[in-house]
Amino acid sequence: MGRGVFSAYPQQYGGPGDNFDEKAGHVVASLMRRFHEAKTKKRGSLRLWGTGLPRREFIHVDDVADASVHLCSVPPGRLLSPINVGVGKDESIAELAAQVKRVVGFEGKMVWDPSKPGGAPRKWLDSQRLFDTGWKPKIPLEKGLRETYRFFRTHVAPS
Repeated sequence: MGRGVFSAYPQQYGGPGDNFDEKAGHVVASLMRRFHEAKTKKRGSLRLWGTGLPRREFIHVDDVADASVHLCSVPPGRLLSPINVGVGKDESIAELAAQVKRVVGFEGKMVWDPSKPGGAPRKWLDSQRLFDTGWKPKIPLEKGLRETYRFFRTHVAPS
């Protein structure tokens, strides 16, 4: 399926949507698909690239939308540019993978392959300027993962 199909799902069915392709998707969506397939095929383990040590910040799309609407109501004199939209904390890829594994219900083990690339050591935004306007994220990572997995199972998962 093309990327356009994935962006049409949330409009038609509601839900977070994403590109769940294991090679071209974002880290959350591709991990979700890989853990789901490992679970349905009853695999004993799942090989993951890198060491799991790189850190990333994850934010739910609804929080991004909420922050955008919030910023429209802030008087221009109170805004310093640039404004980063983030949650203010990051997780290691290994921590994320453990949460996705739990949400999906995969019971096998994760095997990290350090011979494969893991990406930049850290990608994190300083969102303090946004927080100073009174906005805070509302959707915790695990809740967002559960919503995304429910969407995946309903609209994307192979039968």
